[in-house]
Amino acid sequence: MEILIGILLITILLVLAWIDLRTFLLPDNITIPLIVLGFIANALEWIHWASIFDSILGICLGGGFLYGLNVIYRRIKGINGIGMGDAKLLAALGAFFGWEALPYILLMASLTGLLGGYIWLKVHHQDHSSAFPFGPYIALGGIITVLWFLQHTL
Repeated sequence: MEILIGILLITILLVLAWIDLRTFLLPDNITIPLIVLGFIANALEWIHWASIFDSILGICLGGGFLYGLNVIYRRIKGINGIGMGDAKLLAALGAFFGWEALPYILLMASLTGLLGGYIWLKVHHQDHSSAFPFGPYIALGGIITVLWFLQHTL
């Protein structure tokens, strides 16, 4: 069952990355059910990637961290800096992998996002203050984590 859940998660992450690249949106009708699926998959032991407690904590910390960063950024700059779709996507990954995986997912997303963001801004002839979608990089961190978990659980 873990392979099927892993394939499903990778597929959904690829779809979300594509949508975010095209629209700058991560739809609630995909991200919220993904949070629920991650929790249920661990709770019913379809996957063995996180305990129920770690899954719940992953949801809270994943979503809460990016939400908190956005609150701080908005107070300083007066505008949103991080979309709430990104927070929900990270919450979903926290649901699947637990809170312990979140720093690694964020590190992978941040490093690839730095390079990808630089390329995005150059290709689109924008400056450093322009927005670019971060969801694809969170999704990439999630895909790498799925592959790592599958390698270590099979």
